[in-house]
Amino acid sequence: MSASATPARPHTRRLIAVLVLIPALAALALWSFAWPATRTAPRDLPLGVAGPATATAQLEKRLAGHPGAFEIHRYANEAAARDAVEDRTVYGAVVATAQGPKLLTASAASPLVAQLLDQAVTGQAPAGTEVTTVDVVPASAHDPRGAALTASVLPLALAGIAAGAVVTLLGLRGIRAVAALVGAAALVGAVAAALAGSWLGVITGNWWAEAATLGLSTLAVSAAVAGLAALFGAPGIGLGALPIMLFGNSFSGAASAPEMLPEPVGAIGQWMPPGAGTTLLRSVSFFDGAAAVGPALTLVCWTALGLGAVLLGNARKSRRTSPEPVAQREPALVG
Repeated sequence: MSASATPARPHTRRLIAVLVLIPALAALALWSFAWPATRTAPRDLPLGVAGPATATAQLEKRLAGHPGAFEIHRYANEAAARDAVEDRTVYGAVVATAQGPKLLTASAASPLVAQLLDQAVTGQAPAGTEVTTVDVVPASAHDPRGAALTASVLPLALAGIAAGAVVTLLGLRGIRAVAALVGAAALVGAVAAALAGSWLGVITGNWWAEAATLGLSTLAVSAAVAGLAALFGAPGIGLGALPIMLFGNSFSGAASAPEMLPEPVGAIGQWMPPGAGTTLLRSVSFFDGAAAVGPALTLVCWTALGLGAVLLGNARKSRRTSPEPVAQREPALVG
C-alpha cells in the first residue's frame, strides 16, 4: 500500500497547488480590476479657477462642497487658465465672467473627467445661472469617449509580453535578443499607429511621434519580461508578465485618470509601462507633447533596465559555460 501510494504524492501536491493557485490568481485579478473601477472618484484632481478674487472666492467656496475632490490652481484670467489646460497642468478650469461661470475642459485628457467637471460645476452654479462649457482640447471626433484609446492598452501589453516570451523561448541571447526586441517593438509601434491613427483616426498627432510612443510602450514591457527571463530562466517570464497584466492595465487610469483611482493605485499605475504609455500617447497625440517628459522617462527606465538585464544574463551564462583554461605544464628538464 505504501509503495503504491508514494508515487501519487507528487501528483496530489500538484493537484492541490492548482486548486489553490488558480482561484487565488482569479481573485487577485478580479480585485485589481474591479476594486479601482468601483472606487472611481476625483481625488485632488487639478482644477483651475480664474477671474477677479471676489468672484473666484465664491467659485472656490462652491467647489469646496466636494471635500478632497479638487486641487485648486488660481489664474489671473481666462487666457492663463486656457494655457494651463493646454499644458496639462490642470484638467479644466472655471472662469468667473460677467455672464456667469465658464468651464474650460479637455476631453482629450479624459472624457470621463470632462463630463464629471461639467456635472460638478453645473450642479454647484447658482439657480438661474447658465454655465458655458468650452472643450479646449477635444478628443478625436472618431473616438469622443476615448474608448478606442483605452482599449489599446491591453493589446500593447500583450504584444510586449509575447515578444519577451518568444525571444526567450527561441533561445535568443545578448545582442541578438536586444535587436529582436527593439525590431519587434518598432514594427508594433508602426502597425499600431497605422491602425489607430491613419485608419481609425482616434489619435490625431504627429504620426512618427505616436509610432515611437506605441513602440516604446511595447519595448518597455518586452524588455522587462525578457530581462527577468534572462536572469531567472523561464519563470522570469511569469515574474514580468503577471504584474503588468494584473496591475499595469487596471492601474493605468486609461479609462478615467490617475487622480480618479484610489490612492496609491493611480501613482503606482503611472510608474508602470501601460499607465506611462497611455499618458505619453495622450500628450503627443493631442497636447503637442506637453507633460510628456515624466512618462517618457518612465518608459526609458523600464527599457534600459530590461535590456541591461538581457545583456547581463547573457554574460553570466557565458561565464558559466566557458571552459576554464588548462594550466600549461612546464617542460621537463633534460638531465
